[in-house]
Amino acid sequence: MFGKKSSKPQGRIDSLIGAGTSLVGDVTFSGGLRVDGEIRGNVRGGADGQAATLVISEHARIEGEISVSHLVVNGTVIGPVHSSDFLELQTRAKVTGDVEYSTIEMHLGAVVQGRLVHQGLPAKAVELKLAASN
Repeated sequence: MFGKKSSKPQGRIDSLIGAGTSLVGDVTFSGGLRVDGEIRGNVRGGADGQAATLVISEHARIEGEISVSHLVVNGTVIGPVHSSDFLELQTRAKVTGDVEYSTIEMHLGAVVQGRLVHQGLPAKAVELKLAASN
């Protein structure tokens, strides 16, 4: 949000799971991954705290937990989503599960069936003092 510099999304896609491809099992990647096919398993990006970008196209479907720093969804996700930095839900995005995010951009038409939970910096405690009466 304001005053917080976020790391830049991965500018390139290193890996692709193409349309018509169905993968069963967990996927771990670094850099950028685009999914046009189907994954049944958990998807995790960015080893050792490195930024990782996952792009889910409008024809893609993922059934499992997603945990990445940058996420762009325009397809279907069934399972919890954890985006530690930036989440973009495009027009055809449909997420069934709870969504944890730091920064979010949600386009008209995107659907989330679950909770949206902001995972930002903890709020600063403010101590209130009574005014002295004369």
